[in-house]
Formats: sequence, structure tokens, C-alpha cells
Amino acid sequence: MHIIKIDPHALKDNPDDARKSKSTPQGDALLAATIKAVGIIQPPVVSPEADGGNGFIIQAGHRRTRGAIAAELEEIEVIVTDPADDGGAMRSMVENIAREPLNPVDQWRAIERLVALGWTEEGIAAALSLLVRQIKKLRLLANVLPAMLDQMAKGDMPDERQLRTIAAASIAEQKEVWKAHKPKKNETTSWWSVANGLSKTRMYARDASFDDKLAQAYGIAWVEDLFAPADEDSRYTTDVEAFLGAQQEWMTNNLPKNGMITESNNWGQPELPKKAERVYGKPKKSDHTAMYLDRDGKVQSVVYRMPEPRKANGMSAKGKGGDRGAVAPAQRPDITQKGQDMIGDFRTDALHEALQRAPIEDDTLMALLVIAFAGQNVRVDSGSGNSGSFRSQIAPHAAMLVDETGNLTFDQDTLRIAVRSVLIEVLSCRRNMSNSGIVSRIAGAVVGADSFLPNMGTEDFLLCLSRKALEAACADTSVLPRNKVRDTRAALVEHFQEERFVHGSALFAPDANELADWKAHNEIVEDDDAGDADGSVDEPDEGDIDPDAVSEGFREAAE
Repeated sequence: MHIIKIDPHALKDNPDDARKSKSTPQGDALLAATIKAVGIIQPPVVSPEADGGNGFIIQAGHRRTRGAIAAELEEIEVIVTDPADDGGAMRSMVENIAREPLNPVDQWRAIERLVALGWTEEGIAAALSLLVRQIKKLRLLANVLPAMLDQMAKGDMPDERQLRTIAAASIAEQKEVWKAHKPKKNETTSWWSVANGLSKTRMYARDASFDDKLAQAYGIAWVEDLFAPADEDSRYTTDVEAFLGAQQEWMTNNLPKNGMITESNNWGQPELPKKAERVYGKPKKSDHTAMYLDRDGKVQSVVYRMPEPRKANGMSAKGKGGDRGAVAPAQRPDITQKGQDMIGDFRTDALHEALQRAPIEDDTLMALLVIAFAGQNVRVDSGSGNSGSFRSQIAPHAAMLVDETGNLTFDQDTLRIAVRSVLIEVLSCRRNMSNSGIVSRIAGAVVGADSFLPNMGTEDFLLCLSRKALEAACADTSVLPRNKVRDTRAALVEHFQEERFVHGSALFAPDANELADWKAHNEIVEDDDAGDADGSVDEPDEGDIDPDAVSEGFREAAE
């Protein structure tokens, strides 16, 4: 066994290699980037050709060899060993199975070591072909309780939002919550419960209408979010009561004439007086203003108009027509308002997960991007749950596409990441101001978001179904409807612990009539006066723009 240097192009693949499936483009790009930055750590193992040729057969390290070629290395070190009797089949099997990837905690410790040696987060990200955001996420582990780190080292990791919540809490708070939610042996952690126990609502300074003087009067001390983008005001307070109190006082001091302070309902909309109509155009002097706090604690205002009082015009409907008989009690809808809200949340989370993970063709992505901005929420009220403005969330992705001179410069992977991020921010099925309407349903159907919907066979959701809807849910199961609704529901909950249930109304595919109405309403109607009086159409002059040529230009650019 000895080491030699050789051109990676000269090495030949082993036909007995155990790995036949192609690796992912992302994995290959990562390997090539690391080889380009730090070289090959473990040289590939090769053996001379068995037929007496002068070449070498790769026994272990096919991906490393391809990565070296992609990194444009002219020469690499390889370990030369004698050929195996089985052609290297067993060696290839062991080499691909008996290795274990670095767990996130060890990755973090390695990153901290590199930082101590003078590496920047940007430099580490470039060397590993990772986003800087991923490096920052791993560095959050420095603020995590050691007992939690031990659990995470087993591969039991929280998602990014949960990790941020945990890292933002003190070690003493983490220790207390960990006692209550520490998993049993061989079980995974309910990180949602841990994060929920540590979560503190943040009220941001950028959403405050009051000034520093009023903030001091209410004892508000702003804290800086160290992980927020540098171009936005990321100061916040967890003293929600003080923040809302200061906002309330500001509204009282700045209430306009004919104004009132009101509350917001479950959908984040203001509770207006009965029969009041919102005014979206130019208000009149007689109109009223309602100020309220939205779900983020921001001051919002709307203008509304009260109807003119009606004059008496004869007998009432009852006096004129008499008693028409008892009115039949209204039937309970199949799904309550809470159930519809839950479906909206389920759809949005599934859609966003599909946009992030499902394979999507480039032309499909571009088409989705176009229809997304035809949605109802083009203000844009983000459905992703991110705080801050839509612009502040998208600006970092936009900045990745522009160089220091202001020219567009990006690769296809960067563009795809940016487009997916925009779609996640824009598209929403939530039943609030962020709802995108039918376009989010279309997008969800296109990217296969139905497969990302959660199991809805839970007590919480099934409570939202009527008897009729519950019995319909029994149709494709072995569960028989019971005399009592609660018994039917309990049986379904038990049944759906073993299999996934998705209510038909939660599926993304829009109703055919609803889709036809939407298309008809948004159809482009050609101008009847586009031609001459005799009905003919002029040919374009040399200085005119030919629509067909423009369309052809777009097609060529797309190709």
C-alpha cells in the first residue's frame, strides 16, 4: 500500500461499486466546494487494473474523484492497494454503509473551532457550500442547555423557529422546562412543547406608534435581536402588557374627530358598529374612523360609514304579511368557523413545505410567481408567519442576485432559492388578511402540497365536524357510526392514530366552477376598436412594436 499523485481524469470507475444511484446535485456541489476550499481530506483508494493494464480502478472514493474533477484539480493523492478477489464489492459495500454523518452538535463545535481560528461565518459558508443563515442557526447551539445538546447530538433536532426560541431563553428557564418535557429513553423530544414552554411574545419597536418618552413611562426596555437582518430595526420587548398599554394611550391621545377605539376579531379585522360599512375610497366629512390594535400590536385605522336613518313607510313586514309560521332552526354547518380556520392553517403550512421541498420545474416556478401576485393579498400580508414587512423578508434574497456594481449576477440555484422564498412569503391559505384566495389553491395543487397536509384525524379538528360530516368520515374506514356523536368521534380519533386522515375540503384542487369564474373574471378582453373602421388591422410600421416579436423574444429568453 502506497500513496501516489495522479490526474483524477485517469482513474476508472469500478463496475462492482455498491453505489449505483446518482447522488443529489446539491450534495455534489457541496463536495466540490469543500474540495476546492480545503482539498481532499481522505484520499480515494485505487488498485491496478487486473488485466495488466497501466490504469487504476477506484475502489473507494468515486464521489471524491468526481468532486476533484469538478473543482478543476489537475492532480490528487490516492492510496494504491492490491486488487481484491471479489473486485472490491465488499470493500465498496462497507465504505458506503459503515460511515456516519457529522451530527449538528458536532458541526456546531467544528464551526466554533474554525471561528476561533479566524474564519468568518461567510468564509465557512462558502467553503461548505451552505447558506450563512445555516451557519448562524448552528451557532445558536452555544446558548442551549448542555442536556438538550446531548439529545440533539443523537439526531433529535428542533426546527429553526423552535431552536431560536430555546436559544433566546436563559439557561435557568431552559433547565426548568427541560425537567417537564425531557423525553423517556429511546423516545424523541417534543420540541414544540419545549419551545412553547419557553416562548415569549415579542413586540417590536418598529411596530410602535408611541415615542421613547411614552416607552420610558411604561418601563419598556428594548432588547436587540442579534440574529435579525442588519438593515432593519430589530429591537423588541417581551413586556406585552406595557407595549399594548403604551399603544392604547397613544391611540387615545391621537384619536381623530368622529373617531373610536375598537377591538379586533378572530380574523384580525376591527369590530365596527352594527350596520357600519367600511369606506375604501375617499372619505366624507361625516364618516367615522376606528383605531385598533392588530395581532402584532400595531396601530391600524379604518374609515367606516353609518347608514342614513330610514323613515317610517307604512306597516311593518309582520303587520303586512302576518305571522308566516315558525322558522326552522338553522342547521349546523358541516365544518365550524374554527375548523375552516384550521384548514386554512393546514393548507398554508403544507403549501409552504411543498414549495420548499417538492421538485418543481423552472417554468412552473416562474408561472407560480406570476399568479401569486394576482392573489388577494398583494399588499403583501405574509402568510409565512414572519414578523416584519414583506420587503424586509425578501430584501436579503434580492441582494443575493445583485453584485457590488448593481448588475444582476446569480446562478440557477440561487435564483431558485430566491423564487421559492418569495412564493412562501406571498402565498397563504390562512383565513385572515394574508389570504391569497384561489391562486394559493392552484399553486398547492400544482406542487403536490396535498401530500404535505398533516393528519387531521385529531380530537381538536374532529370536534369541528357535524354529525353528518363525522359519519361521512367513517365511510372509508372500518369505524361504524355510533348513536352518540362523541362516541363516533372517539372511535375515529383512535382509528386515525394508525393512518393519516385528510378531510376532503382541505384538499388544494379548486372547485371547477370557482376556477372558471376566476378565469372569466380575470380574462383579458381585446379592445373592439383595435382595428380600422372597416374591421381591418394595420400592419405594424418599422417603428411600431410587433406583439408577436415580443412574445418570440420572451420565448427565446426563457430557452
